[in-house]
Amino acid sequence: MESTFAGQTVLVTGGAHGIGRAIAGAFGARGAIVFVCDVMESDLMRTVDLVGDDCHGTLVDVTDRVAVGQWVDSAIAATGRVDVLVNNAGGVLGQVGRPLEEVTSEEWEAIVAVNQTGAFWTAQAVAPAMKAAGRGRVVNISSGAGLGVSLTGIQAYASAKAGQIGLTRQLAHELGPFGITVNNIAPGFIRSNPNTERQWESYGEEGQQELLSRIAMRRLGAPADIAHAVLFLASEQAGWITGTVLPVDGGR
Repeated sequence: MESTFAGQTVLVTGGAHGIGRAIAGAFGARGAIVFVCDVMESDLMRTVDLVGDDCHGTLVDVTDRVAVGQWVDSAIAATGRVDVLVNNAGGVLGQVGRPLEEVTSEEWEAIVAVNQTGAFWTAQAVAPAMKAAGRGRVVNISSGAGLGVSLTGIQAYASAKAGQIGLTRQLAHELGPFGITVNNIAPGFIRSNPNTERQWESYGEEGQQELLSRIAMRRLGAPADIAHAVLFLASEQAGWITGTVLPVDGGR
């Protein structure tokens, strides 16, 4: 299966590096006009350079509802449409696992905001245009932590990713009558950014081998593995798939 997205407008949050950059590149290579956002300017501009002339980057904090709305509106104004939204922004924000009694309200709220609330704001912003068009694709990037236990030990991260999965199911039922699908991908552990690199190194050689032994394919995934799954869920071939969670984790 080789899908084309020629002429389609695709929005990708968290596009500065890793999985987000791979997703943007995959759509760009298939003819889409790609709009990426992030809070890390230099890395975001690197993504734009790598994807090409039909990729446009904007500094946006997805926890800021107004900024998200302005970003979506500018993309629609430029192309007259929005076909695909990929909610990839998230992560642990440099936090590490600690006993729950030591977690501050600010730490908890920051992770929930970027991993769950941000996905709500972006979906809310694209919904009117997708409804008017009678079609659309929303793909949320969760985590294996949302289906089980987080390797990071960060309570807010596991909770927010599980909450994002619940949001996916709810929006699928709300938006389905308008021809809009809403699905979720739950990646396994992927070395895709500075935080995951630090996490990988913290395991040491023995811990790394133990993690690999629990994966059926006996290898870590790559950002491209997630991008390929996103392409499928955004394609016409996935038009009757909605409200689902697709684990992309090499088999657990």
